[in-house]
Amino acid sequence: MTPNFSTGSIPRQRDPQRLARQRYDVMIIGGGINGAGIARDLALRGLRVALADKGDFASGTSSASTKLIHGGLRYLERFDLRLVFESCRERQILQSIAPHLVRPLPFFIPVYKDDPRSLLTIRAGMTLYDLLSLLRNNRNHSILSAAEGLEREPALRKTGLQGVALYWDCRMDDARLCLENIQAAREAGAEVVNYLEVTGFSKKGERVHGVRLCDRETGEELEVEAEVVVNAAGPWLDKVCALDGEAEPKLRPTRGTHILVPRLTRGREALYLTAGRDDRLFFVIPWGNLSLIGTTDIDDRGDPDTVAPTTEDIDYLLTETARRLQTAPLSRGDVVAAFAGLRPLVDETGAQASRVSREHRIFESASGLISIGGGKYTTYRAVASETAALVCSRLGRGQGRSITHRIPLPGGATGDYAAFVRRLLPELSGEYGLPPARLESLLRQYGSRTHRLLALLKDDPGLIRPVVEDSPLLAVQVVYAVETELARTPEDVLRRRTQLALGTGRGLDELAAVAALMASRLQVPAERANQWQKDYRKKYSTP
Repeated sequence: MTPNFSTGSIPRQRDPQRLARQRYDVMIIGGGINGAGIARDLALRGLRVALADKGDFASGTSSASTKLIHGGLRYLERFDLRLVFESCRERQILQSIAPHLVRPLPFFIPVYKDDPRSLLTIRAGMTLYDLLSLLRNNRNHSILSAAEGLEREPALRKTGLQGVALYWDCRMDDARLCLENIQAAREAGAEVVNYLEVTGFSKKGERVHGVRLCDRETGEELEVEAEVVVNAAGPWLDKVCALDGEAEPKLRPTRGTHILVPRLTRGREALYLTAGRDDRLFFVIPWGNLSLIGTTDIDDRGDPDTVAPTTEDIDYLLTETARRLQTAPLSRGDVVAAFAGLRPLVDETGAQASRVSREHRIFESASGLISIGGGKYTTYRAVASETAALVCSRLGRGQGRSITHRIPLPGGATGDYAAFVRRLLPELSGEYGLPPARLESLLRQYGSRTHRLLALLKDDPGLIRPVVEDSPLLAVQVVYAVETELARTPEDVLRRRTQLALGTGRGLDELAAVAALMASRLQVPAERANQWQKDYRKKYSTP
């Protein structure tokens, strides 16, 4: 099978039964960032690839991150230089293949007299960080005096401030980065289906030779044949391994909680702060008119399906933020939104939760099942490349070097992103009459595919309207999410195709209109549309 590099539209809609009608080289379990990256890599090698996720793509940990692509500055403390070097390399690659989603962000590290890390230590770490980046940094670090730091960010606590380190990493849209890998895999020939749960394995002798699946929308069951099965289920990895008869856990999941509160800082820089309680590092990141604060690192062996922020997590983040910033006192009532995910870290006996390695590990079971544990968002492409090489070696075809580092992700063919925006804003504003701020938001989400999104207006100009008055969400975005991006519920649109669910209104004002529009396009009965709304309100009506 020859890989298809076309960026043309994909007319196929969700059809789980299509999986049962053919035999695949590889079946991937899990549509988070690792599974999506592996599917893209293998499909670009010309293999027949299928992928299934029991929820929506990126609906687990892959949409519950700190929204950063970073070189792993804190890993220097553990002298994990290889991981830092790899992360810096991957950060540069992701900026080149998805510049609309992965964008430079400056960071401040304020250093106080009572901090466990002195200004001299921070300076040395910054210098090593720059060296390991091998000129891949957006800019090298600098050290500001206390007065300079306070002038640029008055929210910093003044007492005891000795200086501020300034360095650069990247912010990203985690759910869309995962989705664009899914879309890239589809365009290269992979079959991908959401809301399709693995319930067991089929075997030839003692070897895994396929999977049994249940369509969570219809209850129908089916079997898919594949020569190799890859378990990329993230925090559900051990549950999938249990279906293969493996009882011994491979993971040590830790819970990462984030909160959003009204904007605390004035500058455009994110803050990298030291918690007074346990010396952990955490972030305060500009998020429009809000601040994103996180994360925690708590052992949690609970059900990944029910992971949620605890009051202790939220109080920890509020207390430590207030300890470091000169802002009005924060309370739980200030929390606009909160979310949590489980990191699928590989078990390390005796290590503190926050010090468990982020290194990935590939497991091969006696049945031939390949499972991927650990890893971090920044290095997903490298993990996918290594896993794909193992799969190809086993199959005896598709071998050779990965090419995912040099092919833009969907929407990523922009060239210089700033020049791309400057060029398109006048053109699109004149053609569609949308204000520049609205167009810039669309370009950040869809990049070079914004034209494809707006092309839907030719058949239905009315889709240019907001779904409800004064909403940032346009009706055309909902239709595009359904027809092109495999969205199946309002939560898919409001939480992952866009991020309204993490905004002040939580997407609740838009919910009814989005549900009605999706029901019409997907031709679902009114009872299901009503259930969508009930489920969404139950989940998002409180922080």
